[in-house]
Amino acid sequence: MRSAADTVKALLDVEMGLHLEYCAGWGISEQDILAEPEAMATMAYTRFVLERGMAGDVLDLYVALAPCVVGYGEIGLALQRDPATLKEGNLYLPWIEMYAGAEYQEVAAAAVAQLDRLAQSRLTPQREAALIKTFAQATRLEAGFWQMGLSLSP
Repeated sequence: MRSAADTVKALLDVEMGLHLEYCAGWGISEQDILAEPEAMATMAYTRFVLERGMAGDVLDLYVALAPCVVGYGEIGLALQRDPATLKEGNLYLPWIEMYAGAEYQEVAAAAVAQLDRLAQSRLTPQREAALIKTFAQATRLEAGFWQMGLSLSP
């Protein structure tokens, strides 16, 4: 329970705080965000994550969350380290720095460690294919979430 609570706390306090801070840099307030209707891609991914957690167990939930929680850390770090990433004049550099930064890297590392702990006690050969399917679907839905940002941009 404590590990799960720590993860939820990190997601709510650290990641959500980073999102709100990032949006504020674009002139978008928390009130603005809350006033927007939830987009279909957001609903698809978040409802999938919740469904996997309710239909399965905590391992299913963590696997469904991994493309988001771990993926953002991996993407931010990869972009930061890539010499081809434009630094000067890059409007998204604060996002890269946020997810490559120590604070979020700790969140991602803790999520991986928790996923590993859960896998030690709950992963069986019989569950492996289903968990791979969950991860693949969650990754597709997360990609759809990113695509939404491109498709809806002015």
